[in-house]
Amino acid sequence: MDSEALRKYSALHPKPAGLTLQYGTAGFRTRAEQLDHIVFRMGLLAILRSKAVAATIGIMVTASHNPEEDNGVKLVDPLGEMLHPSWEEYATQLANAEEQELQKVITEICQKAAVNLRKDASVFIGRDTRPSSKKLSQSVIDGIQVLGGQYHDYGLVTTPQLHYMVCCQNTQGQYGKATLEGYYEKLSKAFMELIKQSHCSGESQRHLKIDCANGIGALKLSEMKPYFPQEVLIHIYNDGSKEKLNHLCGADFVKVHQKPPGGLDMKPNERCCSFDGDADRIVYYYKDTAGHFHLIDGDKIATLISIFLKELLAKVKQSFRMAVVQTAYANGNSTRYLQETLKVPVHCVKTGVKHLHHKAQEFDVGVYFEANGHGTVLFSKAAETKIRQLVKEEKDDEKREAAKMLENMIDLINQTVGDAVSDMLVIEAILALKGLTVQQWDALYTDLPNRLLKVQVADRRVIDTTDAERRALTPPGLQEKIDALVKKYKLSRAFVRPSGTEDVVRIYAEADTQENADALAHEVSLAVFHLAGGKGAPPQP
Repeated sequence: MDSEALRKYSALHPKPAGLTLQYGTAGFRTRAEQLDHIVFRMGLLAILRSKAVAATIGIMVTASHNPEEDNGVKLVDPLGEMLHPSWEEYATQLANAEEQELQKVITEICQKAAVNLRKDASVFIGRDTRPSSKKLSQSVIDGIQVLGGQYHDYGLVTTPQLHYMVCCQNTQGQYGKATLEGYYEKLSKAFMELIKQSHCSGESQRHLKIDCANGIGALKLSEMKPYFPQEVLIHIYNDGSKEKLNHLCGADFVKVHQKPPGGLDMKPNERCCSFDGDADRIVYYYKDTAGHFHLIDGDKIATLISIFLKELLAKVKQSFRMAVVQTAYANGNSTRYLQETLKVPVHCVKTGVKHLHHKAQEFDVGVYFEANGHGTVLFSKAAETKIRQLVKEEKDDEKREAAKMLENMIDLINQTVGDAVSDMLVIEAILALKGLTVQQWDALYTDLPNRLLKVQVADRRVIDTTDAERRALTPPGLQEKIDALVKKYKLSRAFVRPSGTEDVVRIYAEADTQENADALAHEVSLAVFHLAGGKGAPPQP
């Protein structure tokens, strides 16, 4: 390690005094002007990680659905998955080290993680469309060059595209070609093969309005348009040419506010969807003839995909294990529909994509979506091999056709991470193949009315949870109080969990009516305020 170069470059990316940040599920996120030293140091860390695992690592500069003034950075592990938890700790240590300690911390990481600095290293870099992203990705490159690694800068890409490239690179092209053209070709070919089988009814079926959150999604969808067949008519809104990123638009805005984004004119019964700022989340919605807004969130997306996959799996007559993975935020009626009507096993895990992804890997076919619209489907190696073999060798026409559809689904789905572009194509293909309108999809089940609240507390650590965050262990008496409150209402449940990033406690409640869900959420928030050290005035109804 060249100590002189490290000292020189580190001085060009100084750490602001007193700033400490934590590497979480979303990597580091904060105001863009506070990130320069962090991204430089993540360039260093990516090289160390690459040397440790002898594979290419990804670095994405984005803050997803946060306001345009923010930015962030996260690392991508060799198979396109999120950074290993033990390295999240190293990331936090390196980010918060004082300048004079930097070399010592790097040496410590090398010792703990058995990093051989003489090994080769390579990093793929991507960034979103924020004004601050280009300069920050240049700082990443500075970090990479200090420790002498190779890099390829993909420039402007969606987060899922970078995950895809890293996976392609490290599977020696088995997953696909590590280029944007490779991504567009693989997805569009699988999509066209799938919809060939559909007897699509009427022109309107194939029109789709897409709110791209004034972000990278618009740019990449426009690039992908020439790869689509004639009959796919996508209309891009909020393309970033006029308004600010994520401002009054995007998947997060639509989900949280339960209303359509600005910049998109909705006519009754038109199918619409929204991406988030870095295009790794998607939600659908429409307005009925009475002008009521209907949101189709991640739970309903998971349900549609599960119905389709379950039918195909039944046709190929293999004993594949399929399951859906949700978090405690999944609507109770979605869980009921999956378990009771579809007869698909449902597993609940802690909030956070890494927990969902990890659990989904236990099955031959693991479907996971968060209610916010982030999700994908994972196929086990054994299931994928068997499906591809059936396509080649199966004599029975119906079985072979079903296997062919499953093979195209495997190629259309980005298994590395939730991907709005890929998920959108999966949904569009299923709706066309099943001849479903957006209203029929929505009518599969009715969401239970629910309410999300948050309460400010002095210290979020006073709340400790168990059972996939559905029950509170501490403070004493809180869970008993919640149990008693829940008993007052029909079809109700409620849970509380500490935020991962700030001193607030998040509350979720659902019940048979909106009035009851609101009342339950409020009563639980008062219990949290009094038993968990609430700050300021007690919550008002």
